[in-house]
Amino acid sequence: MKLTIYHNTRCRKSREALELLESKGLKPEIVEYLKKPLSEKQIEELILLLKLDPMQLVRVNEALWKEQYKGKNFSKSEIIALLTKHPKLIERPIISSSTNAVIGRPIDQLIHFLESH
Repeated sequence: MKLTIYHNTRCRKSREALELLESKGLKPEIVEYLKKPLSEKQIEELILLLKLDPMQLVRVNEALWKEQYKGKNFSKSEIIALLTKHPKLIERPIISSSTNAVIGRPIDQLIHFLESH
């Protein structure tokens, strides 16, 4: 099974997810999305794989969100544009396969995702 992890090396939950994948003998492609931000198309594809509303991908407790965007209404395309412009607002870690994806927090969601593959 080919997996990709959208990873933030500074995030404990993201590191835990990568460790879990590796402990199961999986070698996911690692995308450090803060170093190489995702395009709008890539974010759209992730949203489809996650089967989520774009707003569910936003880290609403992030200071940047609270200070600049909280309480405002955005269209789906505006949220995607914000996530492209400010990748630190993207929930993490995201683990994807060719058919679906999961936000790996809590870690139980990742475990369930792996068991269903």
